[in-house]
Amino acid sequence: MQITLSSALLALVAAAVAVPTKRATCSKGRTTAHASCCIWFDVLDDIQENLFDGGECGEEVHESLRLTFHDAIGFSPALFRQGKFGGGGADGSIMAHAEIETAFSANNGIDEIVDAQHPFALAHKVSFGDFIQFAGAVGITNCPGAPRLEFLAGRSNISLPSPDGLVPEPFNPTDMIINRFADVGFTPNEIVDLLVSHTVAAQDKVDPTIPGTPFDSTSGTFDSQFFVETLLVGQLFPGNGSNQGEVLSPLAGEFRLQSDAAFARDPRTACEWQSFIANHNTMTSKFRAAMQKMTVLGQNRNLLTDCSDVIPVPKTLTTKPFLPAGKTQRDVQVACHASPFPALTAQPGPATSVAPVPPS
Repeated sequence: MQITLSSALLALVAAAVAVPTKRATCSKGRTTAHASCCIWFDVLDDIQENLFDGGECGEEVHESLRLTFHDAIGFSPALFRQGKFGGGGADGSIMAHAEIETAFSANNGIDEIVDAQHPFALAHKVSFGDFIQFAGAVGITNCPGAPRLEFLAGRSNISLPSPDGLVPEPFNPTDMIINRFADVGFTPNEIVDLLVSHTVAAQDKVDPTIPGTPFDSTSGTFDSQFFVETLLVGQLFPGNGSNQGEVLSPLAGEFRLQSDAAFARDPRTACEWQSFIANHNTMTSKFRAAMQKMTVLGQNRNLLTDCSDVIPVPKTLTTKPFLPAGKTQRDVQVACHASPFPALTAQPGPATSVAPVPPS
């Protein structure tokens, strides 16, 4: 009797598991696990066409990804413990209170992407905090090799301005940056994981004479070239000479931030840095995990709705890491001594020169 009852229970469980979950049907016949996520398909169509220039991995993608971080990092549990307001994290305050937060020195130049995104959030009646994180997640799907990021919706549109001084600057000492991230629960290696974003990034304001100067030679591809090229011996400044937060770059037309160079060579983070060069899956999975953590700073994820199925599937990466033309393994400043540096092949031809990211 007991055996028969157990078999019946197992059959019921199996039948329950086999019943497909009903999905909500949204515009253009697209489906999602939650009906409240349907609005994001309409936002997706709008920003791909009108913000990201028809689905390009260009300047607006780079700046949108930067904005996800600059909004979220405006959060400090340490300040709250001191009885002060420590910011709301990924709450959209950088857009809601743009006149205050975009004036912070660490947010120099971010007003342009805030101004570009603001009308979209208003038009679709979604919160600023949600829109900022959605635009970042959608934007990088235009870059081959990028991961499909989690997107949670439901942030309140009520916020207060973040305190100044919470966004790290590229000229800050490594220990200062590590301490700032430790305040929000990130380890030194997780800082490197977030810096994966620099594989599709460029500078505009550290040296304002050369806007759109990329951090690696493949800024339209979500690959590991940033981690290769940041370890090459610096030889030149691409613009008007040394600026605060800038150090020598290995290639004409390429920019190197002081903080990037420091984390690539710091013994606490050098091996994490090097580990991404020949392992794209590790790089993207750790970036995804770090972003999953960052995008809910100051938020209660249990109160948000998972709308990740609205995010497009990015194109697959088809290239492998390489040394830029004119470089050899001797140009690499190996900083991780726990494992050998990957053997890379140099591209043929004359010495590599990097073109700026074109404006929209």
